Amino acid sequence: MSGAEATEGGERKGQRTRRQILEAARAEFAQVGYDRATIRGIAARAGIDKSSVVKYFGTKQNLFREAATWSIPKADTGSVALRSADDMVRGMFNAWSAAPNTPMAVLLRTSMTSAEAAEILRDHLSSQVIPPFAAAIDEPDGRLRAALAGAMLMGIASQRYLLGIPDVTGADEDAIVKIVGPAIAAIIDPRGVAEQRAATTKPSSAE
Repeated sequence: MSGAEATEGGERKGQRTRRQILEAARAEFAQVGYDRATIRGIAARAGIDKSSVVKYFGTKQNLFREAATWSIPKADTGSVALRSADDMVRGMFNAWSAAPNTPMAVLLRTSMTSAEAAEILRDHLSSQVIPPFAAAIDEPDGRLRAALAGAMLMGIASQRYLLGIPDVTGADEDAIVKIVGPAIAAIIDPRGVAEQRAATTKPSSAE
């Protein structure tokens, strides 16, 4: 591979261009919304020609779908423990605080003002996010439980990072995890929570 074909770290020129476009698109969508964002504006933000955006993504809708798509780690099969619920909440905090224009943040922001973005969010949650999460929940209504747990986490994220609700934004992360973790655990692993409660409340045998 020649030096012209690759960049630092072994990243190909095409890969670098795609990454630049996606980063610029997320920033543009987050700042002006889906409806007002244009391919020309995204290209200008990325410092490239408009034709390059069209070459790699075709339309604004295709670009938005890729820029606003995220995946969750494959869930382990079997029961989800309380510790895992705490980790989920912390994972949500880590994902949102890592960067202001993560795909999830962009999609949530734009879905509040764009019907098309809201439809993309609904489709992505229903087809990509909820199914693998539900597969790890050992309950007959696992899909509903996955959706409700996700709704709770997204609601907290929206109020803390997008709307800036003072009580949620100003709260310590550990304090939120302490309250929300058990609530998430009760949704995704009711049997495990019940067993833990039984174990901690079981009366000791008489001497």
